[in-house]
Amino acid sequence: MDYRTLDTLRRQHPAWRLLAADHAALIASFLYRAFLQPNVRVLPQPELVSQLDDYLYHLRSLLGEAAYPKAAAQYLDDWAADERGWLRKFYPPGEDEAHFDLTPATEKAIDWLVSLGQRQFVGTESRLLTVFELLRQMVEGTETDPEARIIELERRRTQIDTEIQRIRSGQVDLMDATQLKDRFLQVAGTARGLLTDFREVEQNFRSLDRVVRERIALWEGGKGDLLEEIFGQRDVIADSDQGKSFRAFWDFLMSPARQEELSALLAAVFELEPVRALEPDRRLMRVHYDWLEAGEHTQRTVARLSQQLRRYLDDKAWLDNRRIMQILHEVEANALAVREAPPEGPFIELGEPAPALDLPMERPLFSPPVKPVITEQALQSGAAEIAADALFDQVYVDKPRLAGQIRRALQTRRQIALTELIADYPLEQGLAELVAYLSLASEDHQAVIDDQRTQTVHWSDRDGRARQATLPLIIFSR
Repeated sequence: MDYRTLDTLRRQHPAWRLLAADHAALIASFLYRAFLQPNVRVLPQPELVSQLDDYLYHLRSLLGEAAYPKAAAQYLDDWAADERGWLRKFYPPGEDEAHFDLTPATEKAIDWLVSLGQRQFVGTESRLLTVFELLRQMVEGTETDPEARIIELERRRTQIDTEIQRIRSGQVDLMDATQLKDRFLQVAGTARGLLTDFREVEQNFRSLDRVVRERIALWEGGKGDLLEEIFGQRDVIADSDQGKSFRAFWDFLMSPARQEELSALLAAVFELEPVRALEPDRRLMRVHYDWLEAGEHTQRTVARLSQQLRRYLDDKAWLDNRRIMQILHEVEANALAVREAPPEGPFIELGEPAPALDLPMERPLFSPPVKPVITEQALQSGAAEIAADALFDQVYVDKPRLAGQIRRALQTRRQIALTELIADYPLEQGLAELVAYLSLASEDHQAVIDDQRTQTVHWSDRDGRARQATLPLIIFSR
């Protein structure tokens, strides 16, 4: 924390720039209201523009019409510019509509502003106990002497036996209201901090993706050497402390037993009278589902990185189009160089468009429109009986429901075949539902479709007749 480091942070770090911005109150309050308070990860541009329009209208009614004169879309583009970096503007794969997400620096700045407010209760006991517990785990986890571990376990067993005897004799020690509040606020702060960490982990993986793409654009060596370096970088990230910690956290959270236990514990804690007196945010009761959603964003970022590498591996014709690839390589290299040092003055000049010539003799002659002759006939009500079964015999396949069944099945295993999935969730709509499963498998990058092996699916139609279909082996994975 020397002078040069702080001066560099003041000029370059997005969080510091946000705190020093002229409209910091507008930016921080709106982004907190749009993203952090409802715990939303990504918002499409029209929805975010609509929310900002409403917020600006409210502020102008309080501060006057001259306050914040620009349009909402201009403010969002300004906040997402590279020189500010408070929002991330991107286009999800397969969509032509821009989306926005907070950057980790912005979330840190807003969290710091939230911490400036006066807290209703400052607890210290729970944090001290947490420090002691972590130190004890570190010492016990690194103890190599078996005898020392046995002595420690016997000591703890003696304490447990003593506690059991006290309870049986009627001496039950309960936490008072202060201790409950202290521990609950510690849990709430840690839970919200995990959501912040997820956004930072996702940003680190996006940075890796950007570095890999730049390496591909500027690479001049062999294809094998490039792939070796790229996969080496991925292994370094996966085997790093951050990668191991995230993988352990994700495996722990994906356990259905742990999810049920956490849900039961949160429900029990929220029923305690001292906790209700704090008027906690009820969204904390489903914070583990927010963790799952945030983790899925991180997993999708890793999947997009793998997709880019797979696309590069599947490019079989790059040697035949070497001249085209060389031109594209030069364009990409020049674009990266211009990004770091943009030229002054006009960047590119376009010639005036050519005038459009419409010769008079090229115009077609006037053709009078054809007037249809409609014979007027009086409609008479008919008495024929027509079966209306076709109006009610409609089949609707709910693809989100099928996707939810796949996710629930993958919570207890790493992969599942389509036949096993249908055994757990029988087909209700027959062949139409089976086709929907095929569509979900083709859209899922984690799914495997093996054309060399087949599988047979059995079901019964609405008339009770047995049906079967033979199709390629399909395996869903997480």
